[in-house]
Amino acid sequence: MANKLRWLMFGAGAIGTYVGGSLLLAPGKNQDVVFVERPAVAEEIRSRGLKLNLSGVEKHIPNPAVYGSVAEALQTGPFDIAVFALKSFDTAPALEGYRPYFDQLPPFLCLSNGVDNEVTLAAALGKQKVIAGTITAAVGRRGAGDINLERKRGLGVASGHPLSEQIVAAMNEADLNVRLYKDGPSMKWSKMLTNLTTNASSAILDLPPSAIYANLSLYEIEVRMLREALAVMKALKLEVVSLPGVPVQLIGIAAALPAAITRPLFAQQAGKGRGNKMPSFHIDLHAGRTQSEVDYLNGAVVRFGKQFGIPTPVNQILNDTLLKMTSGEMDRKKYAGKITEFTNLF
Repeated sequence: MANKLRWLMFGAGAIGTYVGGSLLLAPGKNQDVVFVERPAVAEEIRSRGLKLNLSGVEKHIPNPAVYGSVAEALQTGPFDIAVFALKSFDTAPALEGYRPYFDQLPPFLCLSNGVDNEVTLAAALGKQKVIAGTITAAVGRRGAGDINLERKRGLGVASGHPLSEQIVAAMNEADLNVRLYKDGPSMKWSKMLTNLTTNASSAILDLPPSAIYANLSLYEIEVRMLREALAVMKALKLEVVSLPGVPVQLIGIAAALPAAITRPLFAQQAGKGRGNKMPSFHIDLHAGRTQSEVDYLNGAVVRFGKQFGIPTPVNQILNDTLLKMTSGEMDRKKYAGKITEFTNLF
């Protein structure tokens, strides 16, 4: 049995509920888990409990420990580890809110997408308080503290921190399928490769990933985008590593081959991984949200490319176009279904 840890979950959204709920459901119920949510959401979850559909089996956790502020939650501390999985654009504002409590906060396991969050967290909390992580499980949010596990896959945790192995042991006891990685940056960049694929183009074109893969010209743009990201990874001396349930190394192999040959492979993998579900950039843009993570994904490729003198024109166009749509500077339907007009940008 894994050593008992006290976990602080920042949020009871899709990832927080999945990870925290799974820890609470683990055999022996050996882990203590406390959630922080907005006051109204915290009250709602306390009243009806957490709900998790795990591989078709409905689970209910009554009376979870959910608090309406960090200050309230910390009064029940100390904690061994905090799980942080916010959107990248929420990282800096969240840290500003946590600032009065930095001394009381435990190390953060960062499961957020993108490659900048750990750097931001370390600058505020100290490098010793940050553990890089990633999640490849597909989790749908049905409501506050109510999730559906769509595809299990797993999680990755960077080694090198005194708590890394304990975290992996506890999570694996909770059936979360966690793997330890010696190279945290390679793990994070490899996950970003999967997040980049068809994400921005789907949002801009208002088309599902299957339509992107069905068109050779659109697919060639995706390949060029990935080749830019892979060139930046090479300059950073990072390797493409496979993640739990996701053969990311195939992206590196496929990107090096002619697009006409690899398109069926990409389409097949995308169908297995995403199905008909729209990517996150599309969901955010067409829900009318005024922020997008594109600048932390495609934008990160551009920024690191500039450091090494590596041209990244495809990522630049995708990033700039989607940011303009998100801000309202450009009509969100400007390129909807207009494949020729979109491809002419490149």
